[in-house]
Amino acid sequence: MKHVISLFDFNAEDLRTIFETTAELKARLLKGERPVLLPGRVLTQVFEKPSLRTRVSFEAAIIHLGGTSIFLSGKDAGLHGRESLPDVARVLTDYSDAVVLRTFSHELIQEFAGYSSCPVINGLSDRNHPCQALTDIFTIQEIFGADHSRKIVFVGDGNNVANSLAVAAALLKIPFTLAAPEEYQLPEDFLSQLQNYVPHAEVEQTTDPYEAVRDAGVIYTDVWASMGQESERDERKAIFAPYQVNAKLFAAAPKDCRFMHCLPAHRGEEVTDDVIDGDRSLVFPQAENRMHLAKGLLVWLLGSTTV
Repeated sequence: MKHVISLFDFNAEDLRTIFETTAELKARLLKGERPVLLPGRVLTQVFEKPSLRTRVSFEAAIIHLGGTSIFLSGKDAGLHGRESLPDVARVLTDYSDAVVLRTFSHELIQEFAGYSSCPVINGLSDRNHPCQALTDIFTIQEIFGADHSRKIVFVGDGNNVANSLAVAAALLKIPFTLAAPEEYQLPEDFLSQLQNYVPHAEVEQTTDPYEAVRDAGVIYTDVWASMGQESERDERKAIFAPYQVNAKLFAAAPKDCRFMHCLPAHRGEEVTDDVIDGDRSLVFPQAENRMHLAKGLLVWLLGSTTV
């Protein structure tokens, strides 16, 4: 049984297979076709954090594939105190064909998966956001091709999205650079784990965003204060102000460089309107691809290989 908890559980061939299935299902949907590959399957989603794209993309995905979705808040599911987590996991996964968890704690997802009888998907934790990173690489390949080697430059906090994106990029031999203040860069234990898992990984860090984007294929950013960090927002706004993705920063990048953001965006903070709404932005195709990637991932996880 496969889980999607961290991209450290994947290899390059896994990613290619998921992307091929995703591309085929997307192409068929554009022709008006919705092949019923997972009839009767039940996807249960349990979220401690609010969500737009993750929740709706997975619900739409399983419905397109012929299944159905159940949604529970963390309180509804009894994740904290009403009963033990092992009991919740055993019961909930006996009712489901797959479970998506969106939590504050990565360890909660790991523990839940240890008692699960069905695949568990990390819909976001404080440490990783694997489904977002898979979507991002799929979107980049749509623009630059599957064999491209254009550098991804993440400008801002070395957060859960940056972590997962760095692993996905490394697996597919795509250079990755994080431009961030030193105290907000990728931690040494993560970099050591990545280097051990993917010895050929090309990962760099710098405090200079203008130098970082000089040869970028993609400039990526995210909010400076993620959910759970609201009390740090004012402090982070001051620290990250030099890392705003704006027209001046884009002017330092190659002419064919594209912009990405996982959303939601705090417009006027980490990115300006002219960039996110500009003709080099991939933000909304990227958001749409969350649904297509969810379909490819569910088909890959639940055993159907014919699209």
